[in-house]
Formats: sequence, structure tokens, C-alpha cells
Amino acid sequence: MIANLLALLAVSAAVSAQTQDKYPVAWTFHVGDMYAGSKGGLRGKASAFETTPVYADGTLYVTTAFGRVIALDPDAGTQKWAFDPHVDTQAGYGDFANRGAATWRDAKTGKRTIFIATIDARLFALDSATGHPLPGFANDGHVDLKQGLRLPVKDPSEYEETSAPAVIGDIIVVGSAIADNMRTDMASGEVRAYDVRSGKLLWTFDPMPGTRTGAANAWSRITPDPENNLVFVPTGSPSPDYYGGERKGNNEYANSVVALNAKTGKVVWSFQTVHHDLWDYDVASPPALITVKGKPAVAVGSKTGNLFILDRLTGKPVFGVEERPVPQSDVPGEETSPTQPFPVLPAHLGPTRIEAWGPTAEEKKWCAEQIAGLRYDGMFTPPSLRGSLSFPGNIGGMAWGGVAFDAKTSTIFVPYNRLAAVARLIPRAELGKAAEERPDWEIGRQEGSPYAMQRIFLLSPKGSPCTEPPFGMLAAIDANTGRLKWEVPMGNVPWMEKSLGAHPEWGSPALGGAIVVDGLVFMGATFDPYLKAYDEATGTEVWRGKLPTSARATPMTFRSESGKRYIVIAAGGHDVPGAQLSDVLVAFLMR
Repeated sequence: MIANLLALLAVSAAVSAQTQDKYPVAWTFHVGDMYAGSKGGLRGKASAFETTPVYADGTLYVTTAFGRVIALDPDAGTQKWAFDPHVDTQAGYGDFANRGAATWRDAKTGKRTIFIATIDARLFALDSATGHPLPGFANDGHVDLKQGLRLPVKDPSEYEETSAPAVIGDIIVVGSAIADNMRTDMASGEVRAYDVRSGKLLWTFDPMPGTRTGAANAWSRITPDPENNLVFVPTGSPSPDYYGGERKGNNEYANSVVALNAKTGKVVWSFQTVHHDLWDYDVASPPALITVKGKPAVAVGSKTGNLFILDRLTGKPVFGVEERPVPQSDVPGEETSPTQPFPVLPAHLGPTRIEAWGPTAEEKKWCAEQIAGLRYDGMFTPPSLRGSLSFPGNIGGMAWGGVAFDAKTSTIFVPYNRLAAVARLIPRAELGKAAEERPDWEIGRQEGSPYAMQRIFLLSPKGSPCTEPPFGMLAAIDANTGRLKWEVPMGNVPWMEKSLGAHPEWGSPALGGAIVVDGLVFMGATFDPYLKAYDEATGTEVWRGKLPTSARATPMTFRSESGKRYIVIAAGGHDVPGAQLSDVLVAFLMR
């Protein structure tokens, strides 16, 4: 098996080296919006260029982390107009990104509107021809999404919008990105629908109704299904993520895919991927509309590495789901769910047991010592006071890029990550001491509960993951049977390659999605600076295009009015060691 894998990787490298010019760079465009993060007393993380552009009526629309919308000539890559919402870049945003816009065409007038939800939680409606806000929409062209929530926003930086709105008919639907691990009563994660013409609020769905708990928000993309008048909402963990003593029970609509009637907002059905989440195992992956043996279905990925395939109209699992016993918490006040759902098929992606790993004997020894001191009883090991290993981890499994589906071959293409983390609960009185002892760990105060939280990715002092590679994989699953067709490592980790040489079999984590074009699966999003194409039938890498820096984005393709076909991706860098911030949109000419 290993020999076959290495042979496949060698063939992939050879083929990609011979075909780098197959899809030449047609043009690049610098959007100009970059923020380096907390320097000189400023607050917040660095911005990320994560957008997927939208093409309509001969124009390409790209968004930036600052909430600007730029209209581009699709063949020349030159600017037609730009809209600036004047976001306060120093407001302390935790996920300083924007992943795209939405578009709607008025069937009565033929005019097109561009919608963007900015990081500071404003929903704008813009004239597609000029970029000007439409004065008849809500308050002079925008809605303040921070207003009208069941649990209010206490600090503007806690409530963000990072994903594109969803348009279905004459309705636009938005979720929210709410800061994790800060308080039990974070802002409520309501999903809201507005009239596309007037901006009037039409309905609200609250995933945690009647509670003092917030979040459980839909921060990833909401998927519209116009044919069946449904919107599929992927929800995350209630607040706070790592302690649930103040939110007992399964938290029914959290960590779920919820199918809502698009006109009324009423729940048609829901399916929960994780009960009573304690691991930040959001449904980060947008629900994907697929067919199984000709019948409508929806594929729902989880950070756990489980992919659930559900009947699109009823929510019933197509291949069955089992409730299996899982480890229980030893933390006073916590009440863990006794079972968790596992799909019968597709099988869980990636290992659920781990072994200490390191590229050198020294690093492996260090990692083994760290793991020996942690609790680990499988992928649902609860957080603990001594520290628990979390695997596949809070960016493990399926991330926000989602899956791709080829209806011609009935194949689902799934990028997924394998990167372990450590989570430790801290009695509140001991937080100061814990912060001094572990200054590099992320802290979540989890106010309103007895415990704060510390977490960190489990890496050796030299930056190598402590669990076995591959660290990122691309898998192909037969939608009609639920069976795995193939899986291959994707990308590499540059700082490891620099010190240890090329090891394509190790792969790389990826944050971004894939698309399928003419029998090829295109994927960027790994830590190395390339857009890659994989043969749909075998997983063999057949092409790679060099990027200015790594891409944390999903590519898109379009054919312009001139007849030329392009594939476009935002190269925006990663917040990992040695990463370079970038603001470049790169267009490759396909034919």
C-alpha cells in the first residue's frame, strides 16, 4: 500500500513538473487590502484574502477582507469600479476575512444587485453597474445585522460576517460569525432573511431558543435549494465551546444541518452531527446538494471527519447512522452525551487512534512525552483539567471550503485535515498562573462558567505535527454507494520541506475548497503556494500553477463573453509560520 502510494506521488510530481504551462497565468490583480494584525497597540488578527469571486453579466466581482467589492473586466483583470464600506480595520476582528458576495437579478427590470455582508456585520445591496448602495434597500442601502438579536452584541468585534449571503428567489439569507469561548451568553446565532428589494426582515431562526446561551451560529455558507424551497443551514457550537455545564442536553440545533422553509424560516427537518459539542466540532463545511441514485440528497461534512449523506427532503440518512458510546467527562459540572452519531457509510475519513510521530528521533520523543501526559480516548475525548488531546482537532476533518460534487460520475470530492490539538480546562481562580506557565497557548475565558480554557496545536518545538502524516488529504467518495474510491495527500508544509526536504506523502492541512472542471479536481488552500489539479478518476496530480503565496480560498471558473475559459483563485496567505500576507487574485487561462 505504502509503495503504491509513493509510486503515485512520484508520477504526480513528474507529470505536474511537465505541465506547469498547461494553464498559463492570464492576469493578476492586487486588491490592496491587507492588515498585519496586532502591532503598535492595534487590536485584532491579520486579515486574510479568502474570497471566491462571482461572475455575472460579463463582470467578475471580488470582495476583500475590508468589505470592499471590486468589479473587474474578466479578460483584462482591470478594475471597473470599487465600493468601500469603510470598515474599521482596528476593531479587533478574530477572523478578519470575507469569502465572497452574492448576486440577484430582478426578473421585472433585468437589473442586477450585488450583496455583501461585511466583517462589521452590515448587509449591503449594491447596483451591479456602478457599485453604489441602493437607497431603497433598508437604511440607505444596508442593514445593521448587530441589531435585533435575542442576546445582544456586547463588543462589535465579537459579531462578524465572513461568508457570502445566500439568495433564494426574492429572499436573501444571512448567518453570522460569533467569537468562540468568551462567555456563556455570547450573541445569539440567529439566521435571518430579508426581502431583496426593500431589505425588510422576513423571518428569524434561532438555533438556541429559550436559553441563556448564545452562538450555535451559521458562520459557514448557507446553501439554497430553490427547487425545493429550502435553505440548508450549517451550525456550530453553542457558547462556550469547551464547557457545556451551563447548556445541558444535546443543544438540538447546534452542530447541525437545519433545513428551513425559505419563505417562512420554519424548520422542515434537522440533523445533528455532534451532540452537546465540547470540541469546537462545528459544521464548518457548507451543505452540498448532490444526488444519490438519481434522488436529491445533501452531503454534510463535520470537523470530526464524518461525512453524512442525507435525504434532501426528509433529513434521513441514506446509508444509515449509528449512535455509538463515547468517553465521558471527568470534569465536575459537565454532563457529556453518552453517544455520538457515526455514519455507517461513508466510513470515517482518517484515523481515530493516534501514535506519536516526529520526523526526527528527538522530535518523536518530545511528542511522545507530551501525549503521554494527556487524556486521549478517541475523537470524542472530552476536555479535561489535565489536558486532552483533540484529534482530528478544531481545524481537523472538513473545514469551511466544503466538498465538490460531479453529477456525471456521482463522485464527492472531500478535502480533510489531520492536525491534533490540546485543550485544557482551567479553574477560573488558576487562570493567571496557567497563562504564565503556558504563554503561547490560546486562552478562552468562558465567562459565566467555572472554567476558562487553553488550547494549542500539538507541534514539536521545531514546528512538526506530533501525530502521523498525512496532515491533509483529498478523498473521492462514490455518492451512490458511500464507498471510498481513492484518497491522496495534497500539498506540503513549507517550513518542514525547507529543513527536511520534500515529502509529498506528508501532505498539508488545507483551508478552502475544491471544484470539478472537465474531469479535473482543482484545489489550492494548502500551505504551499500552488493551485493543483488532480485526475478525477485516480487522484493523480496532473498540473500545478505557481501562486505568489499560499491560497486560503476556493477557486472558481467561468467563461467570459469573449469565449475564453478561466480558473481564478485568491492567493491570500496563511497565519502559519513563515507565511506571507498577500492580496493577489490570479486568473489562469484554461482555453
